[in-house]
Amino acid sequence: MRFTSLITGVCLTAGLAGNVLAQSNELNLYSARHYPTDEALYSGFTQATGIKINRVDADDAGILARLKAEGAASPADLVLLVDASRLWRAEVDGLFQPVKSKVLEDAIPEHLRAKATPEGSAWFGLSTRARIVVYDKQKVARSDVDTYEKLAAPQNKGKLCIRSGSHPYNLSLFGAMLEHWGTEKTQNWLSGLVANLARAPKGGDTDQIKGVASGECAIAVTNSYYMARLMRSTNPDDRAVAEKVGVVFPDQAGSGTHVNVAGGGVARNAKNRDNAVKFLEYLVSAQAQNHFANGNNEWPVAKGVKLDNPALQAMSGGSFKSELIPVSAVGMNQVKIQRMLDQVGFK
Repeated sequence: MRFTSLITGVCLTAGLAGNVLAQSNELNLYSARHYPTDEALYSGFTQATGIKINRVDADDAGILARLKAEGAASPADLVLLVDASRLWRAEVDGLFQPVKSKVLEDAIPEHLRAKATPEGSAWFGLSTRARIVVYDKQKVARSDVDTYEKLAAPQNKGKLCIRSGSHPYNLSLFGAMLEHWGTEKTQNWLSGLVANLARAPKGGDTDQIKGVASGECAIAVTNSYYMARLMRSTNPDDRAVAEKVGVVFPDQAGSGTHVNVAGGGVARNAKNRDNAVKFLEYLVSAQAQNHFANGNNEWPVAKGVKLDNPALQAMSGGSFKSELIPVSAVGMNQVKIQRMLDQVGFK
């Protein structure tokens, strides 16, 4: 995998702009997907179309900053991001151009793509990750953690592990709760989460799962694909961690489990626009969607794609009820949520 930092990016950008963009059989991709298993997607597309992919890897925030800095000179044709609020931000900031594609519209549910205009949609969801709860099966009753609201309940005091409240995964979850509950209830809930912490927020989602398995805490919040990785790992220690914890998809009797969206949009100044659209359409094919599920343990978004991942099936029973809040609503709530986090001392 090739990682290009923002520091070295200027040289690469100049090279792409000067030598690559004139070639119609290439695609310049800015990607926040840093998963080795995605290499099969890129090679599969090139084999199917003959279009070579030139990739620049960074995180969501770095990619958005780079696109803004490059402006009309940007060589980017297609942008892949891994967080719903960042997709919304890129749309609001005018970093994408609308695409009208029957293939994409037929495959992707409306709430997992940007609101359509006569010109098309600015971005399209390609996979999702459920924000689930894991718990110590010896110390916690499943019924005490089967909703997000119960994570802040008194019976869970001193039991919760979670990563930074300002991490995009949590900002999206909290933004969804704000949309469900309104300001007062959401702020009280966030305050309850702080009161229930077993330790200060730190680490990534896998660290939260391991914290439960080790006894450091009794409940934790994580994205589903981190749990699936442990379940499918060839490392016996990882599988032992997975076996020690129970899994809950919260709010199945209510609004459904929160899901975050990974997706993509055609860059505003794309020179190889047709190739970018072809790649998006390829990513909703059954072959690519199955790869998201089997290669990286994500949930496919395309309608009619059969899930064939033993870990995801074991966790969810093959399916689960997910919330249907528009991504735009979650994105617009981010600033309010950050203020609430500051007010309640959620680091």
